[in-house]
This record gives sequence, structure tokens and C-alpha cells, in this order.
Amino acid sequence: MPVLLPTSLTQLTDELNYHTGKLIHAGGGGNDVRRSILPGGVRVITERMPSQRSVSIGFWVGVGSRDEAPGMLGSTHFLEHLLFKGTGQRTALDIAHAFDRVGGESNALTAKEHTCYYARVLDEDTSMAIDVIADMVTGAVIDPELLEQERGVILEEIAMDQDDPTDVAFESFIEQLMGTHPLGRPIGGTPQEITDVSREAVWDHYKKFYTPDRLVISAAGSLNHGEIVKLVMESLAQRGWDLNEGTAPAPRRERLRADITPGAESLTLEKNFEQTNIVMGCPGLIAGDDRRFAMSVLNSALGGGMSSRLFQEIREKRGLAYSTFSFSGSYSDAGYFGMYAGCLPAKAEQVTELMQKTFDDLARDGLTADELEKVIGQLGGSTILGSEDAGSRMSRLGRAELDSGRFMSLDELLEGVRAVTLDDVQDLARYLAQQTWVTTVVK
Repeated sequence: MPVLLPTSLTQLTDELNYHTGKLIHAGGGGNDVRRSILPGGVRVITERMPSQRSVSIGFWVGVGSRDEAPGMLGSTHFLEHLLFKGTGQRTALDIAHAFDRVGGESNALTAKEHTCYYARVLDEDTSMAIDVIADMVTGAVIDPELLEQERGVILEEIAMDQDDPTDVAFESFIEQLMGTHPLGRPIGGTPQEITDVSREAVWDHYKKFYTPDRLVISAAGSLNHGEIVKLVMESLAQRGWDLNEGTAPAPRRERLRADITPGAESLTLEKNFEQTNIVMGCPGLIAGDDRRFAMSVLNSALGGGMSSRLFQEIREKRGLAYSTFSFSGSYSDAGYFGMYAGCLPAKAEQVTELMQKTFDDLARDGLTADELEKVIGQLGGSTILGSEDAGSRMSRLGRAELDSGRFMSLDELLEGVRAVTLDDVQDLARYLAQQTWVTTVVK
């Protein structure tokens, strides 16, 4: 069974030794996962990988684009940029030099429910990486002049995305499917939102959400949990963060399906692209749904590879498209499932019909036993291969801590996939078939 990670103060008695941490999972080859809750509610979760020479570190903040209030739209992604522009101790060039001079990598990502600042360095440079990212997260100054400069950079980024037909199609599909729900908003904000948001609004957003109780530090690689905890505590304390002993971590998002009303059933956008991009789908599963393993199997069988039904029917047998696949996503209170294809405009109607028919056939008849066996093997291999590097392990730890509080070992993940039956997949497909479907066409 997955391990439930505690959040309330009454559950923390065995984690008060910060430097030792609680053993969450003991893997083979000396790998182990440990977790500590520090003063202020800061959480540190690590996976020791003795065979590695590098360390991947992520500072996760439990705020995403869905959390933006009116007048602050676009602030979350804006902050991702601005935290690299300097602190009270370092300039933007200082931050860049710190990683470049040791051959390290640093970057950040903004999602709809979290933000992460991460780095990968040699194990001997772990102290530097933690100190620099901690400085960025806790000591941002949001300089007005640099903010205006970065405003232009973000507008260029949005313009670049608008020139990508696939990006436009998927962004429009999510907005169409989610209706007025905050999850339907683009993560980066719209050009108008970025133009309008003030420095004061971005600063208020930063001060509200960048707090100790919302911070998770995950790390994986050649490390010692106690040393990571020590470095984190020193870096945060040095910058004057309020690390009160009795503070618990912020509660995780409640997992309760939201009442979402999709927009128009069909939406066509004229962009004068050479290719027509088609996305069709419906509401899916929320995060943590017991059917998530069946969703993985369904998704893989329908459109997860070169042997999948969509690829075979649309590309291999008929040559109607270069790219076609299915996809799914889950959040705390909503999710989505869909299919994509890009084709010449003259073939769009035929491709759309084939996509729908391929899914309908699966919902009506289910998978064959051979398909199920193949897909389970495919998912097992991809799960292991995708988790062999420290960066993937670090990301999995951070997401688990923020999203659900449940850490699942690779063996447990494999068990979940291998337990999926033919009936599980067909029942899920029939459930999805009964949802409200929307189609987005960008051409």
C-alpha cells in the first residue's frame, strides 16, 4: 500500500529529529526515501541514490496559476521569471554564474497547481545549489525596472506559443473544456493580463504564497538526508524566514470533483496555419482516483505509441496524419481525457471521424487480451526507464508530497498497472463516453 505522509502536528512526533527524518521507503541498493518537517512547516523529502554522482534539487511552492485572484492574473508565471532576476544578495548574473561555473543546470516551471525551482549539480556542489535557490525563493526583490523588462520577455514567450499550432490547439481545448473554472486559464496568462498586472499585485502574490508552510524541498541522488536538512535550515534561517517551531505544513488541496460546465461543443479557430490541428475530449479523472491505473492502460492502448489504435488506424493504415495520440491530465478537483491529430485541411473531417470511431470501438468492445498484455509490459518498462535518473525521482517526490501526501515506490506503481483488468479499461472507456465531449479545431 502507498505510504501516507502526515501533515497534522499530532502525526509528527516521530519526525521531530529533523536530521534523521522518517524513513518512508527502503529500496534496494542502499536507496531510501526520508522525510522531515522543519520549523515553519517546511517539508524536506529525499531519495538517496548511492550510484549517482549528481544531485537534483527542487524547491516546490504550493501555488499555481489557478490560485491567482482578480488583478493578479499571470502573477504566478511572472514570478517564475522574476525570481531569476536577482535578490538582495545576488544579481541575475550572479545566479547564472553560480551554476555555469560548476557545469550545473537550473530552471523553473509553473503549473496550474504548483511552481518549482530546480537544479542539477555534482554532489560536491549541493550546498551551493541549495543556497542559491533558497535565496531566490525567500529573497526576491521584484525590482520595478527589471519587472518591466521581463514583462516584455513574457509577452514574447506568449507570442512564440501563439505561433505554435499544437500549443494553440491544446490551450484552446482546455479553456473550452473547463469553461469558467480557473483551471481553464492559460498558465502563462494572456497578453492583456501580463500587460495589466502591476508590480504591487505580483509582490502581494509573492508574499501571500511564498511562505514556509507551503514550501517543499525534494532532492534525489548522491546525498545524505541529514546534510540536506542542515543546509536547508541554515539557508532559510540566514534569510530571516519565520520558522516557528509549532507551525504545521499548509493543508493539501481538497480532492472533491468540481462542477464544471464545458463551453461550446465545437470550436474552430482560423489561424492560417498550414496544418489543421484537431483536439477532442471530455472531463476525465481527478487526481488520486482509483481508476488512474486503468486510465494509464486505456491511454496507452488508444494513443500511447506506434502500435496504439490511433496511430495504426490514422497514420499507418491510411497515411492521414503524421502525429496522432491520446492524453489525459488530473488535478485536485478536475481532469481531462482527449485525442489529438494534425493533418492537412482536406483530411480533417475524415480524421475527426476516425478518431471518434476508434474511441467508440474501444468503449463498445474493450481491449483484447493481447493488447492488455502488451500495454502492461509497455507501461512497466516506461515506468522504470523514466524513473532511473535523479531528476525524475526528485520530481516524483515533490509532486507526491504536494499533491497527495502518498509516496508510491516503483514496485507499487507496477503492481497498480498489472492489476488492471479488461473490464476495468472498458468500464472506464464507457464512463468517458458518457461525459460531455468537445472538439477544438485550429487551422
